[in-house]
Amino acid sequence: MASRRLASSLNGALRSRAALQAVRPAKRGFATPVSTAATTQSTTLSNGLTIATEYSPWAQTSTVGVWIDAGSRAETDKTNGTAHFLEHLAFKGTNRRTQHQLELEIENMGGHLNAYTSRENTVYYAKSFNADVPKAVDILSDILQNSKLEPAAIERERDVILREQEEVDKQLEEVVFDHLHATAFQNQPLGRTILGPKENIQSIQRQDLVDYIKTNYTADRMVLVGAGGIPHEQLVKLAEQHFGSIPSQPPTSAASAIAAEQKRLPDFIGSDVRIRDDTVPTAHIALAVEGVSWKDDDYFPALVTQAIVGNWDRAMGNSPYLGSKLSTFISHNNLANSFMSFSTSYSDTGLWGIYLVSENKTALDDLVHFTLREWSRLSFSVTPAEVERAKAQLKASILLSLDGTTAIAEDIGRQIVTTGRRMSPQDIERAVDKVTEKDVMDFAQRKLWDQDVAVSAYGSVEGMLDYQRIRNDMSRNAA
Repeated sequence: MASRRLASSLNGALRSRAALQAVRPAKRGFATPVSTAATTQSTTLSNGLTIATEYSPWAQTSTVGVWIDAGSRAETDKTNGTAHFLEHLAFKGTNRRTQHQLELEIENMGGHLNAYTSRENTVYYAKSFNADVPKAVDILSDILQNSKLEPAAIERERDVILREQEEVDKQLEEVVFDHLHATAFQNQPLGRTILGPKENIQSIQRQDLVDYIKTNYTADRMVLVGAGGIPHEQLVKLAEQHFGSIPSQPPTSAASAIAAEQKRLPDFIGSDVRIRDDTVPTAHIALAVEGVSWKDDDYFPALVTQAIVGNWDRAMGNSPYLGSKLSTFISHNNLANSFMSFSTSYSDTGLWGIYLVSENKTALDDLVHFTLREWSRLSFSVTPAEVERAKAQLKASILLSLDGTTAIAEDIGRQIVTTGRRMSPQDIERAVDKVTEKDVMDFAQRKLWDQDVAVSAYGSVEGMLDYQRIRNDMSRNAA
């Protein structure tokens, strides 16, 4: 009996196992790659406005925004600061919504509304749940086309901006880079600050703001961007509904001439500006050559070369295993507290250089000299190992920054406005991978070796060598 029960149990178990195996999916010997990469779609309306989206069907939120090809560069000397002033007034009420209603609508849908101004762009964007995207686009359209610009609001924001300027003036890095632009692009639109001089902030009137909008907020200079759970076709329909009536060009030939003048190719001027302030315990120094534009063939070689120079802070120590040769030398000889290399691009030019901070006032001569000697080395001696390290760091920095719908929207908007197309993360990775040691040395020989340099320094800078000696170091043998 026992043996029959055991046999019966075994047979039942085997039948059950066979049934389970029959419905169980077949196992794969190897993983099958599945592509989930989203693509960027774009459409241009009849008035010239571009709609660009990256649709992610699994995303529950979306970022939508308007990127405008107009910033402080689109101003005149008299109106410098207008673009930033407009940004402040964007959320202070429209012909359809009071400031309170605007804030309440955003809060009720759990959204986020923001704006910023740069030298070449003004951006207004909103983040919301997918279901609220139509309302977010309506609000953005209302802000851009129907802001009241009330005199009382202008006066209130004038005081706010003046206080903001006071805070910016305390940030020495901002001060140094503003002066760097001012000296490198002297008396040219790109040399102006974003906030504008104090006298302009105090004197900008409503008509200046209206004129700036009419001249620069035209459809051919705008990109409506969507990233996240907003389908492309839906955003195109919303754009036609809310942005279809925006004029495609400035209203007058005079306004068109002003807009064209601000886009004239700037001249880079080798020069220096120094502001000595012995109450500041450190020296803040920026050195830069003319860099590359967003569209330049040297864009990625410039970034890889920048990554080779690298960034360093005293907190990182002086490990001999740090990839940057300059960081090892500076840390071992106590020449600086920190340094940061940079490659800043604009639509038709750029700045490539380094920002140094040091409390070793008696070694500023050596700090600048050995920094420029490292630049000279890049023209003749670059190792495969440091190029590969720089490429890996660059790819990680770029790709990891594309985290979230707002970051993706920012990337799409900036690329479409400046180049007319968007490189996908995969395209960027391939472009970086193509850069070789020869590309780096070719870039350095053309852009660094014996080139004019712009210098901006602030603080305890009495120990800096004179400009002509700095210029001579641009062609010094690195050996």
